[in-house]
Amino acid sequence: MTSHPAPPSDPTDGATVLVVDDTPDNLALMSELLRDRYRVKIANNGEKALRIAGAEPRPDLILLDVMMPGMDGHEVCERLKADPATRDVPVIFLTARSDVADETRGLALGAVDYITKPISPPIVMARVRTHLRLKASADFLRDKAAYLEAEVARRTEELAAIQDVTILAMASLAETRDSDTGNHIRRTQHYVKALAQALRGHPRWQALLTPEYIATLFKSAPLHDIGKVGIPDRILLKPGRFTPDEFEIMKSHPALGRDAIAQAEAQLGTPVAFLSTAKDIAYGHQEKWDGSGYPEGLRGEAIPLSARLMALADVYDALISRRVYKDAMPHGEAAAIIVEGRGSHFDPEVVDAFLRIQDEFQDIARRFADDDETLRRKRDWIESTMAAPE
Repeated sequence: MTSHPAPPSDPTDGATVLVVDDTPDNLALMSELLRDRYRVKIANNGEKALRIAGAEPRPDLILLDVMMPGMDGHEVCERLKADPATRDVPVIFLTARSDVADETRGLALGAVDYITKPISPPIVMARVRTHLRLKASADFLRDKAAYLEAEVARRTEELAAIQDVTILAMASLAETRDSDTGNHIRRTQHYVKALAQALRGHPRWQALLTPEYIATLFKSAPLHDIGKVGIPDRILLKPGRFTPDEFEIMKSHPALGRDAIAQAEAQLGTPVAFLSTAKDIAYGHQEKWDGSGYPEGLRGEAIPLSARLMALADVYDALISRRVYKDAMPHGEAAAIIVEGRGSHFDPEVVDAFLRIQDEFQDIARRFADDDETLRRKRDWIESTMAAPE
């Protein structure tokens, strides 16, 4: 006797099919037809069908009678498609009705196919197999898309972390060269963020100060003094006032910072939002509202808003923070100096925002205050550096 090879296995074999019909004979007929290839579940009314469909594991396909007492097949299908847990389960209507309007209604409700009774077993099996295969493909694509979305999110988070670490490393490099501490970087970036959020409530600034742009400001702010790495120690660490020549050299640090960031951006070969903002902050934070600042003597709104925010944040922090060679100024005195500079040193609207949230500034200053040990180490480093021969 000649043996024939077994037919190739179908990836849909073993799928779960839910048959819904109020007639016991129909349920028995469909179960008998399907059970050799599929796991079959049955329901004799709409309520039971919804309970089974909503429970784990969910069916892979539903064969649904239209004409049932109580909740008919159309209502069952409508409720299945309204539930995120079951909306992707394909539904094939089984009905004795054969008019086009009835079929159109069923398909409009989300059914994938329409089989008329009395059924033809080969047609039922072919259509069940077809729609199970389509569902398997859709599930694969959906899972693949979810995986890719998760992978993109993971890589994006990883790149953002690398950016943040790189920025802080560069900013810390600048910080090690002068009398500031690492907490100055943290305080000023939080001041800038707080000012931006306070201004955002004004209709004039809502379009610019989006949450994304404020996040960019926060990320860019630590690079405001990156140009100080190019200033000689004898000037950068000098405790007293600069001579005119020394001050001219000191005034070069905004341009040095901008150029360093621009060179990094050029090496990258593509514009990056936080680097563009960082250039504006580095180059413009020593400008003054009345045009008396440097390096270009820009006036008013010719100064980028990011730089105007940093100008106030930087001055405030310099006033209220302890340094190696000076004590901290009380907040009230520092705030008075900020107000005195309204319209001359600082953008008036930025000063007004500062006054509205000055309690938040004080909280930031407390959270990131420099401890005695940090200041001692900084003082020892400065003294050893200044004592070293040129």
